Amino acid sequence: MNYKALTLGLTAAACLALVGCASSSSDTAIAPPTPTPTLSPSPTPLPNLVAVAAANPDFSTLVTALQAAGLVGTLQREGPFTVFAPTNAAFAALPPGTVESLLRPENRAELVRILTYHVVPGLAPSSALRSGQQVTTLQGSPVTVTLLEGGRIRINNANVIAADIQASNGIIHVIDTVLIPPR
Repeated sequence: MNYKALTLGLTAAACLALVGCASSSSDTAIAPPTPTPTLSPSPTPLPNLVAVAAANPDFSTLVTALQAAGLVGTLQREGPFTVFAPTNAAFAALPPGTVESLLRPENRAELVRILTYHVVPGLAPSSALRSGQQVTTLQGSPVTVTLLEGGRIRINNANVIAADIQASNGIIHVIDTVLIPPR
């Protein structure tokens, strides 16, 4: 019996020791699980005006002309700018040989004059354009806005065929005619 009493005593002592080591629920607060930070998808930044034009095959002649004129850097800057962008078809409608002639290095000044006539400093969204409004271009001469029936817009003699294409540094209005500045 001695062993039985000894075993019982040791078991009781061990249980008391374990109970004494355990903390009560009032001593320790249970920490809530650490929330996993959720990353909201950041919007893809808009490309600049030149990148928007370069991504559209209808503007390949315009992009080539901007490169030949040395204006790519200007239209990649912060801006904002509004660009009246002629399509390839608009350039093709010029008299034969005109585009090829303008792209020659010796005609760079004339090319710059024509292309900067298509750029307005600041934003001119279609909703802000008014009939009869004259908007001064980077070239220095104004273009004239005409509002037509059905909400159509004309810039000088060019029809806007797509408006308000967004870029990080401005907007593009697609036109069907190359604008020629006055002399």
